[in-house]
Amino acid sequence: MSTVFIALQANEETRPIIEAIAADNPNAKIDHQPAMVKIDAENSLVVRRETIEELIGRDFDLQELQINLITLSGHVDETDDELTLHWNA
Repeated sequence: MSTVFIALQANEETRPIIEAIAADNPNAKIDHQPAMVKIDAENSLVVRRETIEELIGRDFDLQELQINLITLSGHVDETDDELTLHWNA
């Protein structure tokens, strides 16, 4: 198995995004550090626009992730609805 991850700045804007990622990836490991939150997952991790919108109560463009994104690891597949990190077998 391979691990993928995404690291976001720790602030009020990312709190619901991190909650959404945790909801959509129940096996992900979330590591809260002083200035960032790193989320690791085995094989793949998905960020769903719809889940984020439910938590923030407004439309959300996945490109808004770029504002608070520190780094990520894995191949990126992105649509208007999902951003998926994975490693090809």
